[in-house]
Amino acid sequence: MKISLVKEELITKVKTDLLVVGVQSKKIAKDPLVAKLNSATRGVLLRCIKDEEFTGKKGQTLAVLAQGSISAKYLLLVGLWSDKKESAESVSRWLGVFAGREAQKHASIALVAPSQKDDVLRSIAEGITTGAYRYTRYFTGSRKPKQRLRKATIVVQQEPTKAAQKTVDDGARVGTLVNLARDLVNCPANHLSPADLAEIAAEECKKAGISCKIYNKNAIEKLGMPLLLAVNQGSSREPRFVHMVYKPITTDKTTPRVVFVGKGLTFDSGGLCLKPPTSMLDMKEDMSGAAVTLGIVLAAAHLKLPVEVHGLIAATDNSIGPDAYRPGDVLPSRNGKFVEVINTDAEGRMVLADALTYAGELKPTYMVDHATLTGSCEVALGSYTCGLFCNNDQLARLYLQASKETGESYWRLPLASDLKDQLKSAIADLKHTGSRYGGAITAALFLQEFVGNRRWVHLDIAGPAFLERQHGTMPKGGTGFGVITGVRFLESVASTAKKDAE
Repeated sequence: MKISLVKEELITKVKTDLLVVGVQSKKIAKDPLVAKLNSATRGVLLRCIKDEEFTGKKGQTLAVLAQGSISAKYLLLVGLWSDKKESAESVSRWLGVFAGREAQKHASIALVAPSQKDDVLRSIAEGITTGAYRYTRYFTGSRKPKQRLRKATIVVQQEPTKAAQKTVDDGARVGTLVNLARDLVNCPANHLSPADLAEIAAEECKKAGISCKIYNKNAIEKLGMPLLLAVNQGSSREPRFVHMVYKPITTDKTTPRVVFVGKGLTFDSGGLCLKPPTSMLDMKEDMSGAAVTLGIVLAAAHLKLPVEVHGLIAATDNSIGPDAYRPGDVLPSRNGKFVEVINTDAEGRMVLADALTYAGELKPTYMVDHATLTGSCEVALGSYTCGLFCNNDQLARLYLQASKETGESYWRLPLASDLKDQLKSAIADLKHTGSRYGGAITAALFLQEFVGNRRWVHLDIAGPAFLERQHGTMPKGGTGFGVITGVRFLESVASTAKKDAE
């Protein structure tokens, strides 16, 4: 799908199947665009607004059949006003998402841009692309969608420039990478093994012109990742460790280096500490951190960001087999610490521990990990908010500011040192779980043991990575949560580095 910019001062003359207009004011009748459209429809629009009790509140939509009064076949009003202060970027993405969702019923849409600022245009393009997303791989016959969006237009008041069109193209590309992450998360485990995930990463990196090294089981053994290998012991499918690298064309000692680490559990049965059947059903999504990591690295390459970006994926199943690791086992780790296993269903922190040690050896400016790590985090924050843990206040501010711009929800939780005692083991350097109280915090404290003195942020995406129902801008199923914020974070890192250099 190509998203184009077009100048059209008279929105009533835009020829399209669906014309989308955002309403940002409580006083709908005084909105200039609504007033123009109401005049063109001879008062029908305001009557529909009244009859349908459309207030313009964020998330409300109103679809109206144009009946020849304007050049578009249908008109869609999208409510955008909110009592909460939001960035223009976040509001614009919201508008684009709702337009994209409605566009699933049409071959062409046109959306009136609130402004021609770059962040607005890019966010709209991201929104349209992600809003139009549907996972249809396993639909056939009448279940297979018969309509798909072929043409999207963003209507602006001034003549669009080549630079503005590139901004739109960038937004569409980032949106496509969010959708790639969603596809991976939605793919069932029988069609996405650790080897499959690694191969897809390699293929996508090749297309993007960046390097990707894949380590099989033998190579992982030589690399020295015993915790990752322990989790894999019960599976008939080999693990993989993936190292992707994007480097800007020009680099020097001042170029920031950011390493992203993604948890890649392609299926989690809980191991010998078996999950209940209902909890196991959606465990294909336990590799969401890996999918997000891939999306961010590819986006950095596409946008040609002046930041060196590494993406690490630790991929395995957590299954039951004759060699499965057990509660009570004591295992070495890559950084030399011995770990006493308490619960085999807390496997994510095991594979991340070795991956974070490896990440620290790359001497990064910042380390970031994404993981569907704990149910405790979802209990604390709900299904739509990511728990953010960080050992550096400046880094935390950068990430939280990026999330405010994108509209994705993050909340900082403490690395409460007084809970560290829960990880003390009588027979090893540390236990890998604590009590059920503060479980998300003790999981983060365990990971911190493998970070060293690196500036690091841990993102527990257990809630927003996969949803049972559509919410806000996020679809049902895999959401790709974290890709857009990760990209904005990298852009802020690049901007900060540039200012420091000056």
